[in-house]
Parts: sequence; structure tokens; C-alpha cells
Amino acid sequence: MQSLKGFRDFFPEEMAERTYLFDSWRRVARRFGFVEFDGPPLELLELYTRKSGDEIVGQLYNFQDRGGREVALRPEMTPTLARMVAARAPSLPKPLKWFSIPQLFRQEKNQRGRLREHFQLNVDIVGSPAIEADAELLSVALEVMRELGLAPEDVVARVNDRRIISGVLGLLGISPKIAPAVYAVVDKFRKVPAEVFSDLLAEAGVERNAALQIQGLCDRSVNLFEWCRSQPVDETTRRVVSDLERYLEIFREAKLGQFVETDFSIVRGLAYYTGIVFELYDRKGVERAICGGGRYDDLVASFGGPKLPALGFGMGDVVLTLMLRDRGLLPAPAPRVEVVVIPVGGELQSAARQVTNELRSAGLPTETPFEPAGVGKDLKAASRDRARFAVIVGPEEWQVNEATLKDLGSGEQYRVPIRELASRIRDAQ
Repeated sequence: MQSLKGFRDFFPEEMAERTYLFDSWRRVARRFGFVEFDGPPLELLELYTRKSGDEIVGQLYNFQDRGGREVALRPEMTPTLARMVAARAPSLPKPLKWFSIPQLFRQEKNQRGRLREHFQLNVDIVGSPAIEADAELLSVALEVMRELGLAPEDVVARVNDRRIISGVLGLLGISPKIAPAVYAVVDKFRKVPAEVFSDLLAEAGVERNAALQIQGLCDRSVNLFEWCRSQPVDETTRRVVSDLERYLEIFREAKLGQFVETDFSIVRGLAYYTGIVFELYDRKGVERAICGGGRYDDLVASFGGPKLPALGFGMGDVVLTLMLRDRGLLPAPAPRVEVVVIPVGGELQSAARQVTNELRSAGLPTETPFEPAGVGKDLKAASRDRARFAVIVGPEEWQVNEATLKDLGSGEQYRVPIRELASRIRDAQ
């Protein structure tokens, strides 16, 4: 029997990597004042179709339960967040700063960096329209990168604003009727050759001059801010451009500016985004997007709650683990135990168990062999398992409430009173 295609087994080595990643995620989120939440892995199918439309159904693990309800394994966490916030919006203090690490499921084609299940760090802010909230959201993602040892030469955050795209398309005379198709083409800019991109714009109904302007903004041969200042853009677009410049300045103030650059081609495919959007990428171009998110001010209201400004991102474990492994940034698994207690002879097994229990009660990961094989063999086994210390319980020492403490790294050993073992081991760590 094998695991299902696109699903993973986590043997101890992989589980250690996952735990390291999750611990890093939690440390950073809590450092920024976010609190952890969770929701059910099974939700009503309508929760996802309401946000993403009926076309998402083909990507889901969905079925009818015994009560005749259409349900699905969660493919993302944002709808659950919106549902929970909508249910208690009046009583929740604003702004909310929540994070979660759910396991998500999608029936998608397996490929590098994308499986049919993955874990994801979700970070969300609800209740603040401030540009500082947008900057803090991306700052969390960037701080995760630094926590994991990734620098500006490893990753880049590409940012844009959906409202700027809308203003630019309007100024170029592109009809609102074809705007969604143009958004979809712009979103493909980095995924297709330049000539294919031009053809797709033409197929969407964009005239040649407008297409050249869009291509120049996407490939950054035209500076977005200078272009907007030189054009008769509407007041809303002008204000949004100013906000985006302030947004970038906040990162420079925080010494994070080297991570961030504007990119007109960043659209984020989901239509519910309403403001600043961003994606994090591997600078080497080997992996797909590490993380993506942005502002979605209308989402909570669409689930029956009040209109609340909101923003968030999702960062999956698959791509990030591949990057860390490729760069040698995943730590070696921690030793299974710190201390092995070895009896000298079968008659001292009970004594060894007593010492083991005392050291465990003191908080030290400790074990004693189920079936002692002799001091020499048991010491070899302890070294193989990378234990730091061995405690050898011999008959003479036990009679005077002592044991031999051996440092398995240096080979140094000395007799220690049983009551002092835990403190001596801690002092030597």
C-alpha cells in the first residue's frame, strides 16, 4: 500500500523539518502581535463557491454528507476566517490580528512545489484601512524569510495595487467589459514569452498602442510612478499611487527596502482583492511563488458581516521547504534523547528506571534500554542516537546514591550524586 498521489508521509526527519518551519512561523507571527486561531477542515461547499465562483468546484475534494449537505475539504483558510469574523463581528476588538497554520486540500495536477495537500501560514488583519496595516502584513512575510535565513538576494516581494491597474486600464480606454480578461492576461506576464503576451492582449481586445503601454509597465521599461505622474489619471488613482509610494517608504524605514519592488504584472488572480497585492518569489527563479496576498475589503461583508477592511496572505510549506533544503538552511534533526541511563547488569534495571524517571521529571529527554545489551554496546547505541550524555548506574555507585556521568562528546566522565545529576547535565549543556 502506498500513500495517495499528491499526499505526503512525514517520517521523523521530514516531521522535524515541518516542526522547525511551523515554530519559525509562530515565533514571527507572535512577535508582531498576532494570535493563533483555527477552524474545521470540512466546510459547506457554498463557503468556497460564494467567494470564488462555481468554477472552483472542479479543484475541490467535495461530496454530499449523510445529511444531504454539499461539503468540501478546505482548499484555503480565508473563507473560514471571513465566516468566523462575520459571526462575531460586533464583539471582536478591532483591528483583529490573527494567524493560522491549516492543512489545505485541492484536487490539482501534481508538480514541483504544488501538491494535493499542503500546510500554509495564513496571516490576516481585519478592521484597519491604514496603509501601515498593509505594510505590516508584508513585513510579517519578510520577517519570516529573515528568520529562516533567507536574504534579499534569495527572495523578492513584488507589489502592486489593483486600483492602479484599474485606473491605468481606464486611462488607456479599455472597456470595463473586457477588463477582467485583461487582468487575466497581465497575470500571465511572467509565465509566457513576450510575443505570446502581446497576442493574448490582442485576443482580449486591447488595441496596439494600449498593449505597448501595458507591456512597458509590466516589463518595467516604463516606471510606474513616473508614468502615472505624466498622465491625466483620475484623483482616486493619483491618491492610490501616493499611498503605494508611502508603503514602499515604510519598508525603507524598516531596512526591508531591498526585499521589495513594484511590479505592474502582479494582479493576484482572485477577484476579491481590492487594493495592494503582493507575491514573494525565489530570486533564482527556480520555484513558484512562495507567498501571496493583499487587501480584500469586501470579503467579510459578502459572508453576512459588516463591511470591514481586511487583508491577509498565505505562505505554503512545500515551496518554502524546497528552497530551504536547496540552500542548506534546514537544521539537522535534534537528537532523539539527551540522556541514556545504562545499568551495569540486569539487577540494576529498576535503579536505572528510577534515575530515568527523575531526569524526565526534571525536564530532560531521557531513556533507558528496554533490554540492556551491556555497557559497551549500550554506549555505542547512545552515541549512534546522538545522545549528549550517558548515566551509568553501577552497583558500587548505587549503594552510595551516585552514578557515573559520561559526556559522550568529549569522553569525560565522573561520579555524581544522583540528586545532582539533572543540574550537572544542565550546566554542561
